[in-house]
Amino acid sequence: MNTINEIFSTQIEIKKSSFLAFLVPIDKFSTTHEMLKQNHPKAVHIVWAKREINKYNQIVENQSDDGEPKGTSGPPSLNALRGANLVDCGVLIVRYFGGIKLGTGGLVRAYGGATNEVIKIAKLIKFDQKSECVFYTPFSLMSRFEHFLNSENLSDFSREFDENGARWIIKFKQDEYEKFHSFSHTFEISGFILLAIPLFAKNN
Repeated sequence: MNTINEIFSTQIEIKKSSFLAFLVPIDKFSTTHEMLKQNHPKAVHIVWAKREINKYNQIVENQSDDGEPKGTSGPPSLNALRGANLVDCGVLIVRYFGGIKLGTGGLVRAYGGATNEVIKIAKLIKFDQKSECVFYTPFSLMSRFEHFLNSENLSDFSREFDENGARWIIKFKQDEYEKFHSFSHTFEISGFILLAIPLFAKNN
């Protein structure tokens, strides 16, 4: 499977209608969608499709025709993502109507084509599965765990604090989790608690 780690965009024109396609990492999808709505108030449609991996390692797909005839825009865009074996990303296609109706077949080709065009210019990278890990540390261990995660370039985590410490939520690749486990288990005597391990660790 493949994915992306930055936004790519391109534009095609078919019978005077313009189609602006944006291929977006899943964590930037919602904010990009809102930005496009604000930046293109005169666009008649913003069609989208996305594929992401959930915490059970399942591919979850969704799409929207956004007012185009049912099945003519979202599904062909989604099919193009499938064809490129892309996950954890989505495509947003802004359409400016040029006054000439494209018909059902024309719309399918236009939206599928716009998605394929932006995929062509994108820098695809191999998708490395990450799985969620949840753990707890008292405040006395906070700086040690912050230092370890920062040194391993693992800064994408969230914390929920209480009066004694914090509950951490982070996603690891398998090799990242193995390093973390080697580091963290020595602190169990000091109050570190592993609350939920990644799925791949359960299978070992």
